[in-house]
Amino acid sequence: MKYISIIFVLIFVSCNNQPVSNATYYGDLIDDKNIFKISESKNEISSSAKVRTKIQGKILATCPKKGCWMDLKVDNDTLMVRFKDYGFFVPKEGVEGKTAIISGEIFYDTLSVELLRHYAEDAGKSSEEINLIVEPKYTLAFTAHGVIIK
Repeated sequence: MKYISIIFVLIFVSCNNQPVSNATYYGDLIDDKNIFKISESKNEISSSAKVRTKIQGKILATCPKKGCWMDLKVDNDTLMVRFKDYGFFVPKEGVEGKTAIISGEIFYDTLSVELLRHYAEDAGKSSEEINLIVEPKYTLAFTAHGVIIK
């Protein structure tokens, strides 16, 4: 009887967390269930809080040097997505326009001029465009623990 219970539990767990077909996973293994709208997550964020959530959007761009960040279009917002502790990266090219599900913390962040210029340089912007960055940017940001790209 003990072995039957163990087998039942193993079958239930494996069936309950099926991977998304035609998808690639990065970082922590996540699923495509319980995805929130960004407006639901934004309502819980204060200027100093991080909110754990899972959202879905369209990939606009990734870091062409390492894949260490991603711009994601979610509803009417564009998120700068970075990856927890630089523990994983996404493809440097070929995923633009694909759907991504990200799980992690959403928060407001002030990006310094230096960091904005670094991201612009990574993205291949011209020196003229980089020199036009003269003010920090207060923006919605996301630290992803796991990513699914469909």
